[in-house]
Amino acid sequence: MASPPLVVAYAIAGTIRFDIEKDALGVDQAGNPVTLKDIWPADEEIDAIVKASVKPEQFRQTYIPMFDLDKSARAQVSPLYDWRPQSTYIRRPPYWEGNMAKERTLKGMRPLAILPDNITTDHLSPSNAIQLNSASGEYLAKMGVPEEDFNSYATHRGDHLTAQRATFANPKLFNEMVRDADGSVKQGSLARIEPEGEVTRMWEAIETYMARKQPLIIIAGADYGQGSSRDWAAKGVALAGVEAIAAEGFERIHRTNLIGMGVMPLEFEPGTTRLTLGLDGTEMFDVEGAVSPGAMLTLVVHRHNGESERVVVKCRLDTAEEVSIYTAGGVLQRFAQDFLESTAA
Repeated sequence: MASPPLVVAYAIAGTIRFDIEKDALGVDQAGNPVTLKDIWPADEEIDAIVKASVKPEQFRQTYIPMFDLDKSARAQVSPLYDWRPQSTYIRRPPYWEGNMAKERTLKGMRPLAILPDNITTDHLSPSNAIQLNSASGEYLAKMGVPEEDFNSYATHRGDHLTAQRATFANPKLFNEMVRDADGSVKQGSLARIEPEGEVTRMWEAIETYMARKQPLIIIAGADYGQGSSRDWAAKGVALAGVEAIAAEGFERIHRTNLIGMGVMPLEFEPGTTRLTLGLDGTEMFDVEGAVSPGAMLTLVVHRHNGESERVVVKCRLDTAEEVSIYTAGGVLQRFAQDFLESTAA
């Protein structure tokens, strides 16, 4: 990340471990030290070279043909994008249909995962290279993509069928619903489908719940969603049918991204955690109360044995604007509403 003259100067010096403003890059024929200021071109020199080398015709040859269409050619151009059904890079987005279009009732939710502290957006949606034995890799292979062209999750963000298979696909994930015989949590992209109690790869669990139209919830510890502000960390869980996330705390940007995808962030009161509640994943959850900025709502925990427990949680829709976005179903839906209202007026 440097200008070309600076790159040349470091190349002449043979190292970047020196003071570029004071140290000598070398010596001239007379043995005098040569510093950067001695060889750095003046603005006038640069302008003269640009004027001599860069011609308007170069831009005209490239850009004018792009827009030089006659009326008949213009009439054949559709204003709509021609989505390619076989593309694994750009696919028609599903944010107006399926789980994204249904009403979020916050009732009858099953836990997709119970997670510890410090869950990062890389746990939620990794961006590393796609492996053949991953859910995304298997999908790409089925689509006829050779393994050497799988690339990374980050490059397939425009194809939800590839990207959503990366949800919780991090092999370092610890889902506390999945344990060994000795009770220790198993590491991996794993989930437990309820009420059957079947342990599967995370994507298979998501597929199962999507087919059942089962509302989901995620229970987590402190600092949920820390790390980079990765969009698919919120998109993936929303498409899976996750309606709420109850955690001890949220990273600021990820909380905003969840709201933008229509997912309700709920925060436990200090002293209340998944551990104090003794949650094991067999429970079902409801949320009761009127949604408003910072409102105290009730998370109703329906235990497998028929008992219920009511837990006070804070609605982390912190402003009226966030409530408006969540109520609309997400930021895209809110934008559509605003657009339709403006055109009607």
